[in-house]
Amino acid sequence: MIGFIRLFRRRRRVPPDVLRIIHGLQQHIGYRFRDVSLLADALKHRSVLPLYGEDRAKSNERLEFLGDAVLDFMVGEYFYHLFPTMTEGELTKLRSVIASGSVLVRAAEKIRLGQYILLSPNEERTGGRERPSILEDAFEALIGAIYLDGGRKAVHEFIEIHLLGNWKEVVQQKEFVNYKSLLLEHVQAQQGAAPLYVLRDESGPDHLKRFVVEVIINGVVHGRGEGRSKKAAEQEAAYVTALQLGLVSPSGSTAVAPEDA
Repeated sequence: MIGFIRLFRRRRRVPPDVLRIIHGLQQHIGYRFRDVSLLADALKHRSVLPLYGEDRAKSNERLEFLGDAVLDFMVGEYFYHLFPTMTEGELTKLRSVIASGSVLVRAAEKIRLGQYILLSPNEERTGGRERPSILEDAFEALIGAIYLDGGRKAVHEFIEIHLLGNWKEVVQQKEFVNYKSLLLEHVQAQQGAAPLYVLRDESGPDHLKRFVVEVIINGVVHGRGEGRSKKAAEQEAAYVTALQLGLVSPSGSTAVAPEDA
C-alpha cells in the first residue's frame, strides 16, 4: 500500500537554502530520504508558513498526526512480541512510557533535531529550538515522514534505534513513569471519582513558562506540582499524590519491570 501511495505522490521541489539546513540531519538519523520534500515537511513548524506563503495544512502537523499513530503501533507491536505473556494493561503502560513526550524530546535532542527545524525568526529568538512541545511534534512528524518515504521496515529500524534501544533504562526513571495513569487506576479501583487536575498558576515568558497544578480527588486537594508545561505539572502533582497514598516509593520506582525482561 505504501508503495502505491509513493508511486502516485508528486514530489515537490525543495528550496536550496532548506536543503542546506536539513542535509546534516539525514546523517544523524542514519536514513537518507528518497523524497527529501517529506523531510522538509516534517521539519516545517507552523510559525514559518507565512514566509513561504503557505497555509496551515503545509506545516508538519499532518505528519505529526501520522507519526503518532505509527509510533503507537510500532512500539505496541515490539512489546507484544517481546513479552508473549504480558497482559493488555501492562503492555499499555509500557507503551505509554516509551511513547511519552519526555522520552520523545530526549530522543529528539540526541539527534540534534532542534537545530534543523524550520522556524520563524521570532520563534527562534524565543527559544523555539529547545521548546519541548516543538521537539516532540517534530520527532513524531519525522517518524511519519520516514514511514511514507521508506515504509514499515525503515521506520521500524529508526524507532528501534532511537527509542527502543535503551527501553529498560527508560522505564526505571521516575520522570518517565505515567503517574497520572497509576493514580487514575487506584482511584477507580476505590470506586472514587476520577482525579481532577486544576491549573492554579501560570507565569513566565513563552520560552520559560511555569505552571502550577493541584490534584483534587472527591473534592479534596491531595497534591501539588510544578513544571514547564501543564502536562509536566500534572505529572508531578500525580507523583506527589501517589507518594502520599503509598502507591510509590520515594525513588519513584513503579515502572513496569517484567520478570522476563
